[in-house]
Amino acid sequence: MKPELIIMLTNNDITVTNAADVFDTCKDLPAQHWGFKDVGLSKDEMIALNRKMKDAGKTTYLEVVTYTEEGCVEGAKLAGECGFDYLTGTVYYPAVKPVLEQYSMKYLPFPGKVGGSPVALTGTIDEIVADSVRLIEAGADGVDLTAFRYTDGDPMELAYAVGNRIGMDKLTIAGSISNTARMDLMNELGCKAYTMGSALFGANFVKGGSFRENLEFVLHYLEGK
Repeated sequence: MKPELIIMLTNNDITVTNAADVFDTCKDLPAQHWGFKDVGLSKDEMIALNRKMKDAGKTTYLEVVTYTEEGCVEGAKLAGECGFDYLTGTVYYPAVKPVLEQYSMKYLPFPGKVGGSPVALTGTIDEIVADSVRLIEAGADGVDLTAFRYTDGDPMELAYAVGNRIGMDKLTIAGSISNTARMDLMNELGCKAYTMGSALFGANFVKGGSFRENLEFVLHYLEGK
């Protein structure tokens, strides 16, 4: 399976203030999946940006980095009220499920023991695999695995272990895909999707280039895979 690219309008884990303008410069490109985080913009700005993406025919994602039950429920409500297709991040609590059902949203929570921002993932591979299974059994559509934020082992070993257990079609890799070598690893893994944001804003692919120029490079590179 060829992974889908989820383009995040975030830099250093915060949604950029000119996210709507950046999207406008790129919405004609053949990139279907777009998202951003719940920090950096007001609620009204988030609603407007999500509507802009939906009007352009895109599939949309809100990533929420919070870990308390109250925070996760509020994050789900925010994503639903803004009209997103997917809520990603958070940790699963039973109280989140009715909110997802109310807004017909799909859900990709963080598996394993996560904390901090940016996220740090800890625990053994077996523990994270078991938690991923638990999330799928609880009704999640997949998991948002912060593989390259894993502090206790090898990121790719973890990714293969999770994907092989729950199905690669339920595995999204979140964060730190910052060069072509890691893009190649994602293609070899065959996961459902992976996110990319800061690497495009940081001009990792076209030095000194615009966000659009870097995204064009990435899309062209992926076409050849």
